[in-house]
Amino acid sequence: MFVRKALYSSVAAMAVLLGASVASAQIQTIPSDERTTLAPGIYDAASASSGLALEHTLAPPPGFFDPDAIFAPPTTREEAAAYRANPPRYSPLALANSDMAVSGGRLFVGNFNGFNIYDISGAGAPELVTSVVCPGGQGDVSVHGNLLFMSVEQNNGRLDCGASGADGAVNPERFRGVRIFDISDIKAPRQVAAVQTCRGSHTHTLVPNPADPNILYIYNSATAGVRRSDELAICSDGDPATNPDTALYSIDVIEVRLDRPQDAAIVNRPRIFEDRETGQVAGLWKGGRAGVASQATAQTNHCHDITVFPEIGQAAGACSGNGILLDISDPKNPQRISDIFDPDMAYWHSATFDNTGTKVVFTDEWGGGTAPRCTADAPGNWGANLIATITNGELRGRSFHKLPSIQGPAENCVAHNGNIIPVPGRDLMVQAWYQGGVSIMDFTDPMAPTEIAYFDRGPLGDRLMIGGSWSAYWFNGRIYSAEIARGLDVLRLVPSDQLSAAEIAAAEAIMTDEINPQTQTRISWADTPDVAGAYLDQLQRAGAIEATLAQQVTGVITGWRGGRIDAAAATAASASLKAAAGAQGVAPLAARRMNALADVLTRAAG
Repeated sequence: MFVRKALYSSVAAMAVLLGASVASAQIQTIPSDERTTLAPGIYDAASASSGLALEHTLAPPPGFFDPDAIFAPPTTREEAAAYRANPPRYSPLALANSDMAVSGGRLFVGNFNGFNIYDISGAGAPELVTSVVCPGGQGDVSVHGNLLFMSVEQNNGRLDCGASGADGAVNPERFRGVRIFDISDIKAPRQVAAVQTCRGSHTHTLVPNPADPNILYIYNSATAGVRRSDELAICSDGDPATNPDTALYSIDVIEVRLDRPQDAAIVNRPRIFEDRETGQVAGLWKGGRAGVASQATAQTNHCHDITVFPEIGQAAGACSGNGILLDISDPKNPQRISDIFDPDMAYWHSATFDNTGTKVVFTDEWGGGTAPRCTADAPGNWGANLIATITNGELRGRSFHKLPSIQGPAENCVAHNGNIIPVPGRDLMVQAWYQGGVSIMDFTDPMAPTEIAYFDRGPLGDRLMIGGSWSAYWFNGRIYSAEIARGLDVLRLVPSDQLSAAEIAAAEAIMTDEINPQTQTRISWADTPDVAGAYLDQLQRAGAIEATLAQQVTGVITGWRGGRIDAAAATAASASLKAAAGAQGVAPLAARRMNALADVLTRAAG
C-alpha cells in the first residue's frame, strides 16, 4: 500500500488550515488472491467468492444489451484518434445499469437507457415486470409510494423520452434534470413531471418533510456543465466572484407535492459550500494537489451524492473535493455544519452512515470508474473508502479501506455504491467495486476496517472494457448487484468464520417495504434468539467472553429456540453479562455487546 512520505505532516497542516480533518495514514498490504487472475468473458467469466453465494444472474432484458455498447476506452493516442474519426454506434455507457431502489416487493433498476422493474416478492429469481426505454443517463432511480424519480444528465435526453436524441447547442426538446413517473400501473409507468435543472441530474436523494407528509423534497446533485441560458433561462455559468448567480456551487432542492406531482419545481439552490465566516460562495477546496505526494483533487463546486438520515436530522454529502455534513432539520434549507478534506481523496463520490449516525463511509471514485485503479502499483489509499467519525457535529477522518485484492489492468476498479447490512452489534457495508466485484466491509472499529466477504468475476475481455458492479445493495435479506454490462446478480450471505448463521438470520429478519439507499432509516431489531445469538457469536469471535458465561447464555438461547425461555435463567445470565461488562479492563465494544445481549435477555424474560 502507498505510504505517505515525510512531507505528509505539512499536508496535514495545510488541511488543518482548511478546516479539515485528515484520515490517519496506514500501512496495508494488498495481496494477490484468487480474484487476481480470473479468466475473462461476458457471460462465461470465471468467478470467486467467500462468504457470499450467487443465487441468480439475469441477463439484461431486450433493448438493454448490445455487445457493441460495452465501452472500451481508448488507451493510446492512436486509439483515441480512431475513436474520434469513426465514433461507435453507441455513446459510452449507453446501456449501462446504474442505481436501484425497492418498493412493494419490486426492484427498480436504473439504466442509462431507461429503467427495468422486477418482481422480487417470491422465493425464486426476480421476474421482469416492465421495461421503460427513456434515454438520457444517468438513470439513477428512487421510489416513493406510486412515484418513481429518475436522474437525467446527458444532452441526448428528451422531454418525451424519445430515442432520437436532442441535437444542437440549444434544443427546446432537450431534457436534463429529474423525471417523475406515476407507477400506480406498474406495467405502464407514465411520466407526469420533468423538472429541468441547469446541470442535469447525476444523482438525487429523497428527503421527507417532517412537518407535512404530503411534501417530499429532492436534493439534486448535478455534475455536468451548465446549460446555456437560451435553453434554460435560470442558468448561467462562471466564477461566483464575477457571477453571483452562477449555477455552480449549489445543489437543487425540488419540492414535490404528492397529491400534485405534476407541479414539482425547484424551490431553493442553497450555497452549501460557502465560507461560514466570510460568506464567500466558493468556500471549500479550490481543486488541485495539496502536496507533491497527494491526489489531484476535484474542485468543490457540486455534490456527487448526498445521503440523508432524517431521524438524526443530518445528511452526508460527497462533494467532489470535500466530504460535508449538513443539518437538514429544515429540509428546504440545508445548512453545512462540518466539512472534511483529505489529500488522498481524488473525488468524493458517495456517503453512507452507520446505524447510529456517528460514522460515515465516504468513497473515492478516483479515475471516474473507467480506469483500473486496483492494480498492483495503485496506491492503497487512493480510490478507497475513507471512514470518518462524527463527534459533536464535527467530521473527522479516521482510516482508509481499499479492496484487498489486486485486480488486473483490464478491470475498471474503484470504490463505488453500497449500503448497510443490518447485523446487530456490527457495522457492515456491502459495496460495489465495478470490476473489483462485490465486497463486504466491517467498519465497526473505524480505525481498523476489514473485508469479511466478497464475490468477483473475471474481466469482460482481454482489454479494458467498462463493466462490473455499479451498485451493490442489501434489500430485505439479499444483495442485489446492478452489473453495468452483464445484467443483475442476486447474492446471499453464507456462514463463515467472519459471519455466523445467527448474525445472518438477524439481518434477514429486517424487512422494509420501501428502500432508497440514499435515504437512510434507523434499524431496530426485535428480541429473538437470532439477535441474542448474534451478540454472543461476536463476543466469542473476539475472545471477549469467558467460557462459563458463554455456556450460561448459550443454554438460555437454546431453550428459547426450542420455544420456551427460562425466565429465571435469562435474568441470571443478564445479570452476569452486566457484571462482566462493568468489569475493569473490558474493551468498550465488548461491553456494549454484553449490555445489548443482557437487555435482550431481560426483555425476553418478561
